[in-house]
Amino acid sequence: MMLMKRRDFLKVGAAAGAMSALYGCAGGGKASGHVVVVGGGYGGATIAKYLRMWSEGGVQVTLIERNPTFISCPISNLVIGGSKTMEDITVSYDGLKNRWGVRVIQDEVAAVDAAKKTISLKAGGSMSYDRLVLSPGVDFMWDEIPGLKTAEAQSKILHAWKAGPQTVALRKQLEAMKDGGTYAISIPKAPYRCPPGPYERACLVADYFKKNKPKSKVVILDANEDVVSKKGLFMKAWGDLYKGTLEYRNNAEVKDVDVASNTAILEFDKFKADVLNVIPPHRAGDIAHKSGLKLINNRWVDINWLSMESTSTPGIHVLGDAIFPAPTMPKSGHMANQHGKLAAAAILNQLAGLEPSPTPVVMNTCYSFVDAKNVIHVSSVHQYDAATKTVQPVKGAGGVSAARNELEGKVAIGWAKNIWADMLT
Repeated sequence: MMLMKRRDFLKVGAAAGAMSALYGCAGGGKASGHVVVVGGGYGGATIAKYLRMWSEGGVQVTLIERNPTFISCPISNLVIGGSKTMEDITVSYDGLKNRWGVRVIQDEVAAVDAAKKTISLKAGGSMSYDRLVLSPGVDFMWDEIPGLKTAEAQSKILHAWKAGPQTVALRKQLEAMKDGGTYAISIPKAPYRCPPGPYERACLVADYFKKNKPKSKVVILDANEDVVSKKGLFMKAWGDLYKGTLEYRNNAEVKDVDVASNTAILEFDKFKADVLNVIPPHRAGDIAHKSGLKLINNRWVDINWLSMESTSTPGIHVLGDAIFPAPTMPKSGHMANQHGKLAAAAILNQLAGLEPSPTPVVMNTCYSFVDAKNVIHVSSVHQYDAATKTVQPVKGAGGVSAARNELEGKVAIGWAKNIWADMLT
């Protein structure tokens, strides 16, 4: 059982207890008002549920989400690798609606008027709020890769970094590729959504090739200087499992593409692939940019870590991948779920005329499949530090797997099912 060391497990457990106490103090049915949540992913679905649950129905919650169902980005690489289906990573919003009384509207927010505390919907009409939560995930910086600016180009050279139709389309491209062909995946400079995700995808495609197209090859074009997550564990997997199949290239930033020839254009080189999977640089989702919130590096929302509230715009809270990350904090589904709970507790306190807790704690675990069964993980705990006004990693808490193993594969699937239930049922 090559999981967390005992001392790391105990530290995570202690942090979980602290979080439970923090969130528990926010409830009691004292808060009231209307909270609008934009985006029904890991952060948005979580806060919608917990606002209703912890307020004992005292706070009205409206969730606005463009998609009819929740589709998970974590675990979606298994769909691309062929061991899971889209049905396996899709969950209904019915639990939020029927059990918790969340009003779910399938639409998009076109504009936010922070002064009037209203939002405008794409389908028409407006809605007022007492508190607004934006959990829009990421959008892509298409200007950084000019050849992918058009919808036509994006339909041919896929990112598949938002689980959904492109997940299925990339799988079909791999199935159609000849044996002996090359699949290349490009990784943008950090920070980006799910740091280990591209390396996991490369492993699962290599696993598929090994079993079905043994003459084929995987090439990783990484814009970063080195593997940004679980380096030792990934490199060992590449050496042990995919020697001769998988090639890693660092400092290989994709500057543009030639769509017609499926060619990635690097700073000093070009690389042609049979299947080219380009993940463009990320920034906070469009609605965060349109709302006039303070941004760092013109990309990520600057927030107050005690409440997840915008530093420039009171009453608007931002969760998940859209925020400027704290030190060593990944942009992950698990972390967005934690943001949702932290913000739910803070909002309920604020609506009840109280201050947010001064000692929030959040934690994260990221599981990565290196083949269809074997998994590695990284975990961390982060606690608010008043001196730096951010959440800092707790020294000695968390860690990484000792080695890849099948037991963690079962744990990873259990984690997914449990967190989906925590968010949505």
